[in-house]
Amino acid sequence: MKKALIQMHLAVLLWGFTGILGRLITLSAPVLVWYRMGLTALFIGIILSYRKLWQKVSAVDMRKIIGIGLLFAVHWVAFYASIKLANASIALVCLSTASVFTAVLDPLLNRKKINPLEVGLSLIAILGVYFIYAMYPAEESNPAAVHTMENFPLGLGLGILASVISAIFTVFNKPLTSKYEPRLLVFYEMLTGFIFLTLLAPLYLYQYPGEKVLPMDWDIVWIFCLVYFCTVVGQSLAMSALKHLSTFTVTFSVNLEPVYGIILAFIFFKEHEQLSGGFYVGMGLIALSVLLQVTLLIRNSRKQKMLAAQPR
Repeated sequence: MKKALIQMHLAVLLWGFTGILGRLITLSAPVLVWYRMGLTALFIGIILSYRKLWQKVSAVDMRKIIGIGLLFAVHWVAFYASIKLANASIALVCLSTASVFTAVLDPLLNRKKINPLEVGLSLIAILGVYFIYAMYPAEESNPAAVHTMENFPLGLGLGILASVISAIFTVFNKPLTSKYEPRLLVFYEMLTGFIFLTLLAPLYLYQYPGEKVLPMDWDIVWIFCLVYFCTVVGQSLAMSALKHLSTFTVTFSVNLEPVYGIILAFIFFKEHEQLSGGFYVGMGLIALSVLLQVTLLIRNSRKQKMLAAQPR
């Protein structure tokens, strides 16, 4: 358990840089994700071959893995589009709502009883997102914020979409990690997403004929860092940890990613100058919902230990 928690924390620390790198890379979100998934699949495939970790995957599980890979692709495109349309801080704070969505989606997808308290906490997080949207400054009150965000409402919406999809594939990935080598799952999921985006590429390029598709200058360095450190290393650590941690614990740990990312965005891009008071009110409500969920988790865990310790 301790090793799994350390692995998860290191993974989240690496993921904290994804928002920063996403803003540094000048490619559009779909093109960026195409490179990220394709190169990740290549790196992971080399590791699997070198260490002889290939396993046979059943047809039923392969269909699930393919579905998760498609969700991964949509999740990343939505996340990076959110960064480009709004900013890294907005995208990351939206991503921190994943745990509250997991609390609701996990029982629905696994046919368990829904906890009304967790639903209530999810509503608090949604209220936090509403405050971020409703208290967005008008141009006359903060022209710098408006001019530096291409499309704040759409960026916010895509950030929430990325969060919901993250909660879904976390739930679906959990049972698979106990059956297969984590890096094998990452390989097939990244390969699926890469193929999916490749098939959509002609349509995308037809719609945006002037789109830049080749990385230039520092883009190459940033893409390598994003692929190898944030994805190959980070995802492998997270998938290994997922074997020994509950879905909620993993999702809660992931909530540290926005903390790291927002701090880095404030330092490198001075994004605090673009944000209104509504951002901090909303972030506070989201943080409150997550902390209350942890309290609920700890209380339930203690109850289970007490019941297990009782003589029978």
